[in-house]
Amino acid sequence: MSVLVVGEALVDIVRRADGSIVEHPGGSPANVALTLGRLGRSPRLLTSFGDDERGAELRAWLQESHVDVVVAPSPRTSTAVATLDAAGAATYEFDLTWDLGDVDVEPADVLHIGSISAILDPGGRQVAELVERARPTTTITYDPNARPALMGDPAVAAERVARLVALADVVKVSDEDLAWFHPDREPLQAAQDWLALGPAIVVVTTGGSGAHYLTAAGAGHVTAPKVAVVDTVGAGDTFMGTLVDGLVGAGVAGDRAALGALGHDAWDAILSRAARAAAVTVSRSGANPPRSNELD
Repeated sequence: MSVLVVGEALVDIVRRADGSIVEHPGGSPANVALTLGRLGRSPRLLTSFGDDERGAELRAWLQESHVDVVVAPSPRTSTAVATLDAAGAATYEFDLTWDLGDVDVEPADVLHIGSISAILDPGGRQVAELVERARPTTTITYDPNARPALMGDPAVAAERVARLVALADVVKVSDEDLAWFHPDREPLQAAQDWLALGPAIVVVTTGGSGAHYLTAAGAGHVTAPKVAVVDTVGAGDTFMGTLVDGLVGAGVAGDRAALGALGHDAWDAILSRAARAAAVTVSRSGANPPRSNELD
């Protein structure tokens, strides 16, 4: 089964609490594709970056993990400055351009979208059009991944996110992101509202406390392994990529009826594995998800 990821690939410039600075390849959708590649899925990533030194680094990083990279040209490679606090949590500032131009790709069984690339125009409109074209035969997965520095007014961003949630089959979101999009609601209530828009499942991650999930058949929760946190960069993306890998492994990719029929035991297994993968990522520096031999 084939997986297509669409979204930004950029360079994370990480400023640590001790004053040191290091650069890592990253970008939420790119991290999802990287995770899938390391788990043996050979995904395609439709992205945009520059023909420069950082762009070459991104391409090599992705290809080393068996990601097939399709690049829409950009005048420069985007960057995100991640400032870490004493607990390893990151806040971001961005220098980003996002435009897919006329680049097109073959359809896939799963299409994953998320983060800035689903919101920032002109690429955001192109992503939405791609989802609408693909949806009849494709499982759509979505991680809104709030980035306040780029997404503007939370209420406006929430309306746009809701339109994409309504097109998605699987939505993963952190409790912190839900609180930003919907500050007037408890995260699980906001997630329940999203579920009513049409997805088969909405997963709410809560860091070291694991993840809650909501389906038409009811709610569930999975725990997260206890690990020493180095930083949280890429943890949610690792969770998302491993979740998509689980859908493919369960044989429900591209089959909306089969996806909707998954029971709690199946979801518990898929999401517990995703939580284990995210725990590996937070135990080491940067967006460095596990390979299948580390996870299984």
